[in-house]
Amino acid sequence: MSQAPASKLPILQRDHKSVMGRIKYLSKKPERMDQERGREYFRIDVHADGTRTCVAHTEIDDRPSVMRDAIYSLDKNWMPTDCAMRLSVDSKFMGSGWFRFHPAYAECETWTALEGRISQRMDLAEPLVTFQNHAIACDAWHLRLIDRQQPGKVQRVKQILLSSPDHRGATGPLLYSIGLSLVYVGPEKVTVEAGTFDAWHYQFVTNPELPQEHPPYDVWCTADGEFLFLKGGVAGYMQTHYELAELTRS
Repeated sequence: MSQAPASKLPILQRDHKSVMGRIKYLSKKPERMDQERGREYFRIDVHADGTRTCVAHTEIDDRPSVMRDAIYSLDKNWMPTDCAMRLSVDSKFMGSGWFRFHPAYAECETWTALEGRISQRMDLAEPLVTFQNHAIACDAWHLRLIDRQQPGKVQRVKQILLSSPDHRGATGPLLYSIGLSLVYVGPEKVTVEAGTFDAWHYQFVTNPELPQEHPPYDVWCTADGEFLFLKGGVAGYMQTHYELAELTRS
């Protein structure tokens, strides 16, 4: 079908879908049970061609405080294309950077308070399937890589790239490569502050490739193929909980 001439098209154009929300960061330590320790505001836009972008603003109040802004985009096949980030720690500038993901390599241009100006290029054996920018809203996007026909089985993603190996994402931003191990637990009905949803439950298992091993991390996302984050909990020394508190669609 031929497209109408530009002069015949409506003045206004809105052919994308948007989701906006807020995620609470809570402590589950006995002495701080359910104390709010941070929050994240996010917006996801899915364009008519299937590409999507998440804009996330994160605040962690635990000292030293962390504030991070990320703009992360995927193509219509959910493959990472680019990400821009700015990071403050202890109310001071830590770094800002831009990442680009080519099928054969990843590159980063960044300026950090500790390292100064850095240019990175990392060759890839195969196209990068996911990127960790430390926004909790984007944690659920990794889960699309796991086969739900194999519940209970540890499944391995050979390579993901991180903007920081720190558990709070409080360094860099710089490229860091690890593998990822996850388990699909099963379908569940989940109620959070934002409502009740049909969900898929997954678990990130411990990963010895990080400088400090991360405790097991359970995540629930929407069971609609959009992989919207609903809630999550980290065990071990962290004892943190994340919960979707607000969600609007337009």
